Amino acid sequence: MTENVENLVLEHLRAIRADIARMERKQDETITRLGRLELAVAGLRRDMAHTDEAAAEQNVRMDHLAERVERIERRLELRDQA
Repeated sequence: MTENVENLVLEHLRAIRADIARMERKQDETITRLGRLELAVAGLRRDMAHTDEAAAEQNVRMDHLAERVERIERRLELRDQA
């Protein structure tokens, strides 16, 4: 009977070790996937920063063009006199 109990305990311990090994593999997979998500988010943030930078550059260019057009209109006296 003692041998049966020992075998039963060993079976349970093996099952527990198998469950722990399976959970460790899942945790490793989850950590890997989380790392990939972090890289993807960092890439999106970088892309958004580049987009914001490009928009700011366009705004500066538009401001300079507006200034130039205003100067041209003043020189040619094309502005409406209000």
